[in-house]
Amino acid sequence: MTSASIPMHLKDPAWHSRLSLAILAFVLLVPALISTEFKPWVFFEEENLKVTLKFLADFIPPNTKPEFLKLVVVEAWRTVAIATAGMVLALVLAIPLTLVSTRILSISALTGRMATFPFLIRQIIRIVLILMRSIPEIVWALVFVRVVGLGPAAGVLAIALTYAGMLGKIYGEILESGSNEASQALLRNGAGRLQTFFYAVIPQNSSELTSYTVYRWECAVRSSAVLGFVGAGGLGQQMDNSLKMFNGSEVATILLMFMILVALADWFSAQLRKLIS
Repeated sequence: MTSASIPMHLKDPAWHSRLSLAILAFVLLVPALISTEFKPWVFFEEENLKVTLKFLADFIPPNTKPEFLKLVVVEAWRTVAIATAGMVLALVLAIPLTLVSTRILSISALTGRMATFPFLIRQIIRIVLILMRSIPEIVWALVFVRVVGLGPAAGVLAIALTYAGMLGKIYGEILESGSNEASQALLRNGAGRLQTFFYAVIPQNSSELTSYTVYRWECAVRSSAVLGFVGAGGLGQQMDNSLKMFNGSEVATILLMFMILVALADWFSAQLRKLIS
């Protein structure tokens, strides 16, 4: 019997499951593409090609005037500052919320079932974390632009609220998924929650907590650049101004700075991960 005559299900035992998953993916994907009006062929229509080529031609050459480059560098630094300040505020909010919402530091849970009042408090805190992270940072930025006005402060507050919800959730999951023998031993012998947190919980989970925090800072740098489009300062706001003026050379320079900024953030976060690993 030749290989061509061997039935497919004998060649690959998982053939039926693979085929079923492929059909399911196709059935789900087609309605999604239709509902989103995804039509990639419109890019190749003659009129759209002319517009696209003209738009791209305006990018060349990028604006390299010293005064504009200086402005871009200043805005890039402001973008990093927005991300860093927002992350610091997010940590200030997330750490105490995590301590309250996690079961691992609950004294009432040592005897088995958690007491009703601590249980309710933890559920309320978890709902608060859900609300904070369920609203995208760009929506928070739109709100804070109305409250504090245009500028970096709105971006800092937007990142702080959204990322506090994300950090609080993941920190809680990291703490509760780890080993709790050391923390329970300290709590049973009279140690307080903070003592248990610093001497048992943190040493066991410091690597994961730090790695995730660095990753979130890297994401915050990208987010802070996007928040500028709604008036929250940084590179995004400068790019929005250049787009409104149809200045393609300035847009090209800002896009290049975006790439450099993200590459530096990736490199910096990778170096930090090496230090903590």
